[in-house]
Amino acid sequence: MKDETLVIHGGIDGDKTTGAVNVPIYQTSTYKQKELGKSTGWEYSRTGNPTRAALEALIADLEGGSAGFAFASGMAAITAVLSLFKPGDRVMLSENVYGGTFRVLDKVFSRFGLKYSFFKGTTGEEFEKDLAPDAKGVLIETPANPLLSVTDIASVSAAAKSKGLLVIADNTFMTPYFQKPLSLGADIVLHSATKYLGGHSDLVAGLVVTKRTDLAERLAFVQNATGGVLGPFDSFLLIRGIKTLAVRMERHVKNAEIIAEKLAENKLVSKVLYPLLSDAQSRKIQLSQAKCGGAIISFELKENCDERIFFKSLRLITLGESLGGVESLICHPASMTHSSIPAKIRKKIGISDRLIRLSVGIEDVDDIYGDLVFAIKKAAK
Repeated sequence: MKDETLVIHGGIDGDKTTGAVNVPIYQTSTYKQKELGKSTGWEYSRTGNPTRAALEALIADLEGGSAGFAFASGMAAITAVLSLFKPGDRVMLSENVYGGTFRVLDKVFSRFGLKYSFFKGTTGEEFEKDLAPDAKGVLIETPANPLLSVTDIASVSAAAKSKGLLVIADNTFMTPYFQKPLSLGADIVLHSATKYLGGHSDLVAGLVVTKRTDLAERLAFVQNATGGVLGPFDSFLLIRGIKTLAVRMERHVKNAEIIAEKLAENKLVSKVLYPLLSDAQSRKIQLSQAKCGGAIISFELKENCDERIFFKSLRLITLGESLGGVESLICHPASMTHSSIPAKIRKKIGISDRLIRLSVGIEDVDDIYGDLVFAIKKAAK
């Protein structure tokens, strides 16, 4: 099946017992057992739930993996994956990684002996230059949040695997509809499913997929042992959201490409960051591993503009955390999504206090850009 069909019919399609078109919400904590030592295959909903299992099978199909795992948030998913490492191990990170990923490593896992380092550049050759001798894994985020730098998944995966490293790819921004890291060499793919996969800003969830059976067994153990699982109702909502993923993503990207070009031409905008407007190498890498540039744009206004007035003047676009909803969402990374990263590090990697991140929604593109123009003009001193 093609992805447009797979998002609707992948995983466990419908309910064989009743013929229901949609997988039911199995809102139960436990299951009746036939006798001692004999169950129906379901025992306790932390360990497994039919609604969650349908979601996990669906995301595994979409990413081309053997097993999927659903968690209560994207951070719970990242936490489970990082729990595969042991004290003394080091994880290499894309230089401009999501602030929550940095925070959990810097403030939580560091207390248990897990180390981290950043690597510069976007290719396997550049990755090897910064590779620490005690590294055991690498976490790639591409396009990265919020600077939208593009990492060559295939070449970094090849370089990492030649040294025996576990390769983890955050595919939140592109989704499996546009990019499939497992086919490019990654061992594990993770998502903040709160974003595009859910698509309606009405749930919080995280997903993990792997091809390797050994990793699937270890992740299943961690998921059950730590218990940060997604509940059945949110699993149902997420399945429903994924069914419209293809049509939503097409509209998101169509709008984003138009707005990125218009912002680049706006005389009050000093910088626009978008994978297809980047340098030739980044653009080439992006189009070699993904179908498009995605629907996130970061930009800076010129110095004669006041960002506070800009945000306050928006009438349609919502100022708030998160991204990937049907509505356009905008944020200030330095004080919101990436505030947990020390200012010195933010400055070093290029996350300035003037940076604005826009998640382009599926509203009429003229309405979205018109709102931006109105707010930008208001912000101009």
